[in-house]
Amino acid sequence: MLTLLATVGRRVIDLVRYWGRSGIFLCTSIAYAVVPPFKVRSYPQQMQMIGSRSLSIILVTGAFTGMVLSLQGYHTLAKFGSTGLLGSAVALSIIRELGPVLAALMVTGRAGSAITAEIGIMKITEQLNALEMMAVNPVKHVVTPKIFAGLISLPILTAIFDLTGIGGGYVVGVKLLGVNEGAYFGEMVRAVEFMDIYGGFVKSLVFGLIITWFCSFIGYTAVGTTEGVARATTNAVVSTSVMILITDYILTSFLL
Repeated sequence: MLTLLATVGRRVIDLVRYWGRSGIFLCTSIAYAVVPPFKVRSYPQQMQMIGSRSLSIILVTGAFTGMVLSLQGYHTLAKFGSTGLLGSAVALSIIRELGPVLAALMVTGRAGSAITAEIGIMKITEQLNALEMMAVNPVKHVVTPKIFAGLISLPILTAIFDLTGIGGGYVVGVKLLGVNEGAYFGEMVRAVEFMDIYGGFVKSLVFGLIITWFCSFIGYTAVGTTEGVARATTNAVVSTSVMILITDYILTSFLL
């Protein structure tokens, strides 16, 4: 019994220590943004890496998500003679939930894994140590631009995902299944409110922070071997994806 309690206590202490270290890491990274010298040139580079290079997968995922929603929603609403509500059903589903969540998951798989691998490789090749020897703070130089680039890029990518998804739903619902175009957009305009858009924007901001925070921290604390970096990259993608889904539930419960 004492052995079991000791094991549980040790696990709890390790968990608290891990979250404490990650919280200090996040606060330090954000605080360095207002400490000169300012690394202004790093921000566009990181936005390109996180945002621009994720655009193609966002467009494809958004389009087919909207098309599938429209196809499934049409056959469900047809049973009740309410196919005119298809536009509002597609738009609300994407704007409230699927847009922020799927965009974040796609960015996690593409950019989040790259962030972890990049920082992990910098660690095993001692580039982080070299920055410290040159009196350059590695967190400020490497991590801070990534976090703010994620905060800027995710809302933009989510907006693109939403528009593409609504467009994909329009193609299937109106052009292929014959839903009235005026009813599709009219019901959408009537149903979508400011709080729906605001909620999606808040979620995308939080998800952008989670992706860059978790992936950077896991890469920064990875074991300094090739196997350690590979394990850290996998752990970063899985942990960040799970955290996004958990956070989505918490935010939805507050925003509804």
